[in-house]
Amino acid sequence: MIETIRRNLLSKPIFQWAKGSLPSLSATEREAMEAGDTWWDADLFSGSPDWEKMRDMAPASLTEEEQAFIDGPVAQLCDMLDDWQISSVNMDLSPQVWEFLKKNKFFGMIIPKEYGGLGFSAFAHSEVNKRISSRSVTAAVTVMVPNSLGPGELLMQFGLDEQKDHYLPRLADGREIPCFALTSNEAGSDASAMIDRGVVCKRTVDGKEVLGISITFAKRYITLAPVATVLGLAFKLFDPDHLLSDVEDPGITVALVPTDTPGVEHGRRHIPSMQAFQNGPVTGKDVFVPIDAIIGGREQIGQGWKMLMAALAAGRGISLPSLATAAACLAARTAGGYSRIREQFGIPIGKFEGIKERLGRIAGIAYELEAARRFTCAGLDQGHHPSIVSAIMKAHATYRMRQAVDDTMDIHAGKTIIDGPKNYFGNVYRSVPVGITVEGANIVTRSLIIFGQGAMRDHPYLLKEVVALERGGKDGLEAFDEVVWKHAGHIIRNLASSFGNGWTAGKLADGGGAGKVKGYYKQLSRYAAALATCAEVALISLGGTLKRKEAISARYGDILSELYLLSAVLKRWEDDGCLDEDLPLVEWCCETGFQRIEDRFDAIFVNFPVPVLDKVMRAVAMPFRSHPRGPSDEVIFACADAILSSGAQRDRIACGVHVGPGPVADLERALDLVERTQRLRDKRKEHGAEALNDAEREALEEAEEAVAIVVATDDFDPKDLRGLVVPEEEQEPSPEQPDLKLVQSM
Repeated sequence: MIETIRRNLLSKPIFQWAKGSLPSLSATEREAMEAGDTWWDADLFSGSPDWEKMRDMAPASLTEEEQAFIDGPVAQLCDMLDDWQISSVNMDLSPQVWEFLKKNKFFGMIIPKEYGGLGFSAFAHSEVNKRISSRSVTAAVTVMVPNSLGPGELLMQFGLDEQKDHYLPRLADGREIPCFALTSNEAGSDASAMIDRGVVCKRTVDGKEVLGISITFAKRYITLAPVATVLGLAFKLFDPDHLLSDVEDPGITVALVPTDTPGVEHGRRHIPSMQAFQNGPVTGKDVFVPIDAIIGGREQIGQGWKMLMAALAAGRGISLPSLATAAACLAARTAGGYSRIREQFGIPIGKFEGIKERLGRIAGIAYELEAARRFTCAGLDQGHHPSIVSAIMKAHATYRMRQAVDDTMDIHAGKTIIDGPKNYFGNVYRSVPVGITVEGANIVTRSLIIFGQGAMRDHPYLLKEVVALERGGKDGLEAFDEVVWKHAGHIIRNLASSFGNGWTAGKLADGGGAGKVKGYYKQLSRYAAALATCAEVALISLGGTLKRKEAISARYGDILSELYLLSAVLKRWEDDGCLDEDLPLVEWCCETGFQRIEDRFDAIFVNFPVPVLDKVMRAVAMPFRSHPRGPSDEVIFACADAILSSGAQRDRIACGVHVGPGPVADLERALDLVERTQRLRDKRKEHGAEALNDAEREALEEAEEAVAIVVATDDFDPKDLRGLVVPEEEQEPSPEQPDLKLVQSM
C-alpha cells in the first residue's frame, strides 16, 4: 500500500519530469553501453571508493612461460631491429624479422593454445608490446594490430566454431596477416557515417546459387592493409529483397574478406607521421562474399558497432598504453643518462635546475604510466572488460607520453633533432601523433566518451533509470520507482560526504589505514565524493543538453581519469613494497594530479551554464583549494635525481626498455664509465692531470671516448640523401591519385 501511494504521488511526477530531462540513449550509445563492463572506475564514480578492495586486488604478474618468451624471442627480436634502417631506409621490417615474427607466433599472443596461439595474459601481451616499442615503433605496431582490434579478437569473442577453427590457427602462425578495415573515407571517428555498403543478394558460384553479400567500400588509415591476407571489414548491411528477414536495414555488420577476393584492391601505402609500419587504403567494388563470412554468422548481423566497442578494449587498454609507457620509460632512461654524461660549463647538465625540472616530470610520468599499465592489465586479467578505463588509458597515457617525449627532446637539444643511426629518440618523437590519433582520436575520447558514457555506465543507478524511462508505461514506472529512491539516498550520502570533506580539506575522508600515503587516500576520497555530487548536479540540471556541453563533460572526465591514474600510483607503491625512496615519485604524481583535479573543478564552476548552481557546487564540494601549486621543487629534484644515476631505482622507473645493441647501449656504457671514473675526474680537478697514473688516465680517456660516441650526431654525403624519380614512362599515374614513386639510393 505504501509503495503504491509513493509510486503514484511521488514517483509518477518525477517519472514524467525525468522523461523530458534526463539524457536519452541513441542506438549507437546503447550498443556502446552494452559492450564491456565497469570496474574500479565505477567505485570511483560512486563517490566512496573501497580502498581495501583495491589494495586486495592481485597485482599483474607473468607466468614462467611468459617470462621465458620475453627473455627469449622478444629479446632476440629486439636485437634484430635497427630502427634507422627500418624507418628511414627500407620503410619496412626486414624479411628476416617478418619471418621471425611468424615463426615465434608474435601474431598469436592472444589466441588460445587450443588454436595454436600462445594464450598469453593481458599483462604479458602488454609487456611484449612495451619492450618492442622501446626498440622500434614500426615493429611494435606490426605486432599490436593482430593482437588487439582485429579479426583475431573479434573471432574469439563472437566467431562461430567453424570460423575459429579455420582462421585462428592460420592467424596464430602467420599464414594469415589480418587488418581491420573500419575507418571510411570522410567518416573519421563517426562510424555511423560510414558509406561502405553491403547488399544481400544471390550469385552463382561454381555452378551453385549462393546467398551472400555484394560489398562496395573505401577505407583508409588501415594498419597492415598493404600486406594483409584477410580483412575484418565493417560496413552497413542492406537487405532490400528481404532475403534474410523483414528488416531492410539491419545496420553495421562485420565480415571476414580474403584480400584475394575479386574486386578487392590493396597494396598502396600511407606514410603515417614518418613511420614505416604498413598502413594504407583498401577499397572494393562489388566484392561478393557468402553470408557465412559474417563474423558470428546471422546472429551477429547488425551487431557490428557493439562488437567493435567490445573488442576495442584491447587496443585502448593494452596496446597504446604499452607504447606510451615504453616511450616514457625510454625517455627516463635516455634523458637521465644523457643529462649525467653531457657536460656544459664544466658540469653535467643534469645539475641545472631547469633540466632537473624536466627530468623530474619525465620520471614522474614514467612511474605513473607504468603503475596505470600494470593496474589496468590486472583488471583485464581478472576478467573485466572496462570500456571507460580503456578510454582513460588510451587518451591520458598518450597525452602524458607527449609531455615526456617533448621534455626529452628539449633536454637532448641538437642530439635528437639530427637524424641518423645515432639518434635513439627522434623516431619516438615522430610517433607521438600516431598514438594520440588512432583507435579513437583523443579529442573525441576526452570530450564525449570518458564522462559522456562513464556517467551512464559507472553511475550505480542512472542507466537503470534511463532504461525504465524508455520502457515507459506501468512496467517502466515500477522499475523507475524501485531505483529512484535508492538514487535519492545515494545523492544525500554523497552530498553530506562532499560537504564534510570539502570544508575539512579531506580530514574526515576515508584514508584506509594506508600509513605514509594515508593523506593521499583521504584526498582521493574527498575528490571522488565531490565528483559524484557535482556530476549529479550536471545530470539533473542539464539533462540531455549535457551531451552538447563537451568542454564541461571533458573536465568531469579529466577528474575521473586523474582519480583512476592516482589510484594506480598508490596501488603500485604498495605492490612494490612501500619503498621510501619512491615516495617522491608518489608525491609528484599525487600533487600534480591534485592540482589538475582542482583546476578542472574550478573550470567547471566558472563555466557552468546554470546560474547559482555553480556557487552551490563550489560551496559544497570545493570551498577552498588545498593543492593549488603542485609538487615542490624539492620533490621535483628528488625525482630527477632518481634517473640521473644508475641503480635499482632508475631501473624501476625506466623498466622494460630493451637496451642493446645500439645507441642506447652506447649511452648505458658511457654512463657506467662516467660514474666509475668520477673519483678520477675529481682528483684531476683538485690536483691536476699530473696526479693521475697511466691506468687512471686510460680509464678517463675510455670514459671520454664513450661520451663522445653518444654525443656525436650523424652526417651524410649529399648524394646519399637524394631520391631518384622513376622515369616518367615507368609511372602509372591514377587520375584520382597521382603516383610519384621515389626510390632511395641509400
